[in-house]
Amino acid sequence: MSLRGEYHYRSGSTNQALKGAALERFLLRKRGLHWDGVPEPTFHAADCSQDALRLFAQRAVRSGRMDEAVLNDSREAVLDNLELTEGQYLKRAAYLLFSERPQHYVGGAWIKIGFFVTDDDLRYQDEMRGNLFEQVEKTLEILHQKYLKAYISYQGVQWLETFLFPDGALREALLNAVVHKDYSSAIPIQISVYEHQIVLWNPGQLPQSWTLEKLRGKHPSHPFNPLLANAFFRAGYIESWGRGIEKIARECREHGIEAPIYDASLSGLMLTFKANPEHLSAALGEKEAHRLLGEKVGETSGKTSGKILAYLIANPDATIPEMARMLGITDRSIERNLRQLRQQNRVRRIGSAKGGYWEVVK
Repeated sequence: MSLRGEYHYRSGSTNQALKGAALERFLLRKRGLHWDGVPEPTFHAADCSQDALRLFAQRAVRSGRMDEAVLNDSREAVLDNLELTEGQYLKRAAYLLFSERPQHYVGGAWIKIGFFVTDDDLRYQDEMRGNLFEQVEKTLEILHQKYLKAYISYQGVQWLETFLFPDGALREALLNAVVHKDYSSAIPIQISVYEHQIVLWNPGQLPQSWTLEKLRGKHPSHPFNPLLANAFFRAGYIESWGRGIEKIARECREHGIEAPIYDASLSGLMLTFKANPEHLSAALGEKEAHRLLGEKVGETSGKTSGKILAYLIANPDATIPEMARMLGITDRSIERNLRQLRQQNRVRRIGSAKGGYWEVVK
């Protein structure tokens, strides 16, 4: 309600004044508008990076979501095609997507990454700036080059390196954060990397009346910034069916870790990815994994070995891919546990790799 030029909303038994970004969000919602669709009088087509527009057009054509004619379009035509114009003005989404320095127009429009030993022990950090497409690419690149740990395994004589967290899930989580962020908050997206977990916090909000339970289930696409979502869709980065959360869960499951923990209680949405204790032990050593996770390493390893033994008793001719599929564990986890079980003389292989079977030692 409006009272003497001020807007108020009821919280419990009291009235609270709406101010600043909260008031702008309220007024835009009342008019059926979104923050990224508001015109920005100080930003013009000439301020758009020609390189950014060209790369976008190439990605859009490669994704099959825009015609090849876009490669020869003018700046104005590309921007109009993406519905980023209103009369003589460009909308806010335009400078986030194609400006060399979006931070010149809105504060906090970047991504901050830090490596933590504990919550209060930050060892090093980086800031990813540039337009939103550049921020996504730079963030994914530096995460792999500088922040993420991998463990080594062997398939026959082949040496394999596997990161503790699935690329697809991290990429999808980052894209969701960029597209759904509340840019009026002027706070950057924050990624806190630990040895055993990754925490991604985004100053965004769930749609009205949505709960975390609804978010994790099947739901329609409901982007906080529809123009940003459309551009990222055209460029082939995301889908348009609201399946990002489902994709994150599937990628985690296939990688052998649990789906992230979601928390919407901290003025934004926080996702926490936890490393598989066995993977962590393989990457850092069992002693360090125990220090980080306590008894979880031994407990998880024991439970996995028990499942494998029980399955082999009932299915002695089972293959590794079959066990992985039926037990919901990765092939590499099956191989690693079988190797340990054979070393402990708890299981042995009888016959050839193709025609043999497993014998559980009583």
